This record gives sequence, C-alpha cells and structure tokens, in this order.
Amino acid sequence: MRTLGRITSFLVAAFAIGTALAQSYPERPIHVIAAFPAGTGVDVAARILANRLAAELGQSVIVENRAGAGGNVAADFVAKSEKDGYTLLFTNNAHTINPSLYAKLTYDAERDFIPVSLAGSSAMLLVTHPGVPIATTRELIALAKSRPGQLNIASAGNGSPSHLAGTLFKQMAGIDLVHVPYKGAPPALTDLMAGRVDLYVSGLPPVLSLVVSGKVKALGVTTGARSSAAPNVPTLAEAGLAGYDVTLWYGLFAPAGVPQPIVNRLNAAVVQVMSSAGVKEQFLAQGVDPTSSSVADFRTLVREETAKWRKLIEASGIKPE
Repeated sequence: MRTLGRITSFLVAAFAIGTALAQSYPERPIHVIAAFPAGTGVDVAARILANRLAAELGQSVIVENRAGAGGNVAADFVAKSEKDGYTLLFTNNAHTINPSLYAKLTYDAERDFIPVSLAGSSAMLLVTHPGVPIATTRELIALAKSRPGQLNIASAGNGSPSHLAGTLFKQMAGIDLVHVPYKGAPPALTDLMAGRVDLYVSGLPPVLSLVVSGKVKALGVTTGARSSAAPNVPTLAEAGLAGYDVTLWYGLFAPAGVPQPIVNRLNAAVVQVMSSAGVKEQFLAQGVDPTSSSVADFRTLVREETAKWRKLIEASGIKPE
C-alpha cells in the first residue's frame, strides 16, 4: 500500500508540474524546423502556420529550413533536441516513407516523435507535356500499353511522394513507364515543360499556374475525391483506377518526451489557427486544404501511412538515391 501511495503521489506531482509548464509555455521563441528547402510546399505551409501560431501563443515562432536526405536531416535534428516544446518538426508524408526507404536511420520515426496535429492536406496532380498525344488518363493508359517502356515519368527523387504516387499509378494501371528521378520538383517541372520527360505527379502549389497557362496538361488528381483547388480535374479513380488515393499532407511533430500538457497546448493552438479565415484563405491559395487533427487521430494516420508505404516500397524494390 505504501508503494502504491508513493506511485500515486509521484504521478500527481508529475501532472502538477506538467500542468504548470503548459500554463507558462511558451516563455521564449519556438523554432519550427522545416524538413524541405525554402519555396517548397512544406516551407510555405510552415511559414503560414508559424505566423499565426506566434499570435496565438504570444511568442515568436521561427521557421528554420534544414533540408537534406528526403527530410531525414530535419527529423534527426528535432529527435535529438531538448524535450521542452521549443524545437518542433514540420514535414510531410516523407516522415512515413523514410522508415521503409532507408536501411538505417539515426532516429525512429514513430518512437522518437509525438504527432501534434495535421496542418493541411492536398491532392497531387498527374500532369503531362502538351505534346504527348492524349487528353485523359484512360488515353494515357492505352498509349502506355501500346508502347511499353517508351514513355517516362519524372519524380522529385527516389522515394519522394511524387515517386511513390507515380509507382502506385503504374502498378494499378498495369503499365510500364520509365522512372526519371530529379533532385527536387523544380528541375522535374522544368524538363516536363521542355518536353524532355512525358509525365510527372506534382504537388498542386507549384503546378496549378502551369496548367492554367497551358505549359503542362492536367490528367487527374490523386485523392479519392476531386480537389477544391482543381474541381474540373477528375480523380485517377474516376479514370478506372478504383481505390487509388494518395494525399499529400503536412504536419507538426514534437520530439518524444515533451510533456503531454505542452503537446495539448500546441495541438489546441494549431486547431485554432487552422480554423481561422485568414489561414484558410492562404492555404487554399496554395492549393492546400486547411485541416487539423487530434493528437490521437494524427498518430493513427502516421501508423497507417507507414504501413501503406512499406508495402509499396518493399513490393517495388525502391531504394534511395
């Protein structure tokens, strides 16, 4: 009974300390580590969120870009940072892809992080150079079947969301496309516009203006439902690939060990920010649907996505560059 009493007293004291920390948090600037370079979807979303989080939390929220190794550089840095809630990670699906893509990571993507909240989601868009003689996804599949191995598809790099979305498309369509990896989205889109590659699965923000200007041709969005940013573009599922659904998401993570009351404080702040009209407008202007989640729901998504990509990566034999 005495042992039980000591444990109870310890837990009560720990809860009281955690609550006190949350009430005083934050007392100094928070650093959000963006896992990809300036100008990318992750960077833009992180800066929109940080600007409004600063107002919500009453402290500066500084975005730092630590790009490299498909998001691993940033994740490693945050995983090894102080567990006080002042260093956070902002990343995308790469967080659930990398555990299966890389043979050895210097961190554990699930064990070393607490998913704080989603902070936006977006369809990706299958686009083609205007010179490719097709107008729809069905026509593309028919053309590819008549010319196996003659069409190619670019990606932002081996194991990137664009690579995996394209690989899933090839598998479900039963077609042979040659994969051409690039070091990021900008050079892939440059070569697509120049006609040096035929196809690319892009995030919406960098490609929507190119579709409008006619520099590239939109074939289908990757999500199960049509995107509000491109409502006239059919889904790949509508083109006959029933069950095809790839969503590009953005999310905020804390290193494991941050007291739960601080995590709860951060989650509540993100939920509040993402519901504000100004942030919604900024996200929608980037082709991103503003969204948020509970800690538990985000953790479930991370686990489901990790299992989904592990299955695809193992079946396809995808390796990092």
